[in-house]
Amino acid sequence: MSLSLPPRNQSPQPPDPGSVIEFANLRDLLHRYTQEQSKNEELLNFLGYALRGFNNINQFLELTPLIASRVTDADGGALILFKGSGQMRLESLHCHENGKMQQRNVRIAIEHAMQKVFTGNTNALDEMMSRYLGADVYLFGTSILVKSVVRGRLYIFSLKQDYALTQKKETLMRVVANQTAIGIENHELAQELLKKERQDRELEIGAEIQRQLLPRSFPAIPGIEIAARCLTASRVGGDYYDFIPVQKGERWSFVVGDVMGKGVPAGLIMTMTRGMLRAEVLNNHSPAKILEHLNEVMYDDLEKSNRFVTMFYSEYDPKTQVLTYSNAAHTPALLWRSRTRTVHALDTLGALIGLDANSKFEQSSITLDYGDVVIYYTDGFTEAANAKGDRFDDENLRQALRSACQPTVTTTAQSVLNHIFQKVQEFMGNPGDRLDDMTLLVLRVQPPESR
Repeated sequence: MSLSLPPRNQSPQPPDPGSVIEFANLRDLLHRYTQEQSKNEELLNFLGYALRGFNNINQFLELTPLIASRVTDADGGALILFKGSGQMRLESLHCHENGKMQQRNVRIAIEHAMQKVFTGNTNALDEMMSRYLGADVYLFGTSILVKSVVRGRLYIFSLKQDYALTQKKETLMRVVANQTAIGIENHELAQELLKKERQDRELEIGAEIQRQLLPRSFPAIPGIEIAARCLTASRVGGDYYDFIPVQKGERWSFVVGDVMGKGVPAGLIMTMTRGMLRAEVLNNHSPAKILEHLNEVMYDDLEKSNRFVTMFYSEYDPKTQVLTYSNAAHTPALLWRSRTRTVHALDTLGALIGLDANSKFEQSSITLDYGDVVIYYTDGFTEAANAKGDRFDDENLRQALRSACQPTVTTTAQSVLNHIFQKVQEFMGNPGDRLDDMTLLVLRVQPPESR
């Protein structure tokens, strides 16, 4: 149909009655189309608002089949989600109140259909949905895709005999499905963020508890000075050091331990080890017997966790300056002899704690002299690597101890500790590359003039 203006200087002819009727129909059609477009835009905008505003994902998913059926003029809609456990769930269902399809009957039909299909088989699900809803029901489904993975199926259905799914309706249906996928993904991301925040908080609490369990200050022991530092690779570590008075301070135990692994599991075992060791020390047994008893009481728990503990345990008598020690497969302590300016390893035979319930441990003793320095350390030092992959190793640690104890340097326990840490950091290059916990305890016998 075309409309033309009359020629200039010619009186307009009266309109043809048929043309008037057609024009009115066109106007009504345009009006209805505009109303329909406005309705659809309003519904989709409302869904977008719900996506941004709802804190409860269930509230949002409840709207999905309703909006899908409204923008497509269907009698109802259904949202089926695929669960990670291999199950399907009818998440939400909507049937128009004035429609011919009863919600209860539709729900029963969908649940029967889901029971016949394995999760993720969308073609089989569509087929079963059509079978149980009936041949007279028009059904259309589209997938809910989250990160390219099918997470569910969105359906519309209608009993109208003249119902037709136009390309526009199909496009609107997919828009609703995409919004649903975004809502599910946003919810899962929010849940992961909350989970991470809880884990971070728990780790921070664990790290704080662990810091509280390590000695806050160094004991005042006649004739010696002490320095110690523990750096964890993560917020919670498996390294442990302690100073424990024996017989009300007549002797003092110095201990360094290392739980295999790091993070929260290692930190929990470290905490358990500390409590059990302190209980054993109260029994006033020899160092070898203390490790033997500790191994017996911890064996079952360590075996279940598939972890082991290494430990160097020693006791020092300030009156005799005798250091008695026993080693449970830990890195040997190193002794700097001030008179000979040499470095010696302090070691005894002994297995990992938790390896064998019947393990036996040896012990040995040495008398310290004025100016002697003993360092206890974990393998985070000798295993420290640089950018080339080279390890700091035992020889570099010995050399760092020698240079820290040279007479030209004003030697204190703290200066020795600082010097060794500095050498390791210089070797590694980037302090952020530390892959394991690093613990160092320094014991120095003071010369008479320093006491």
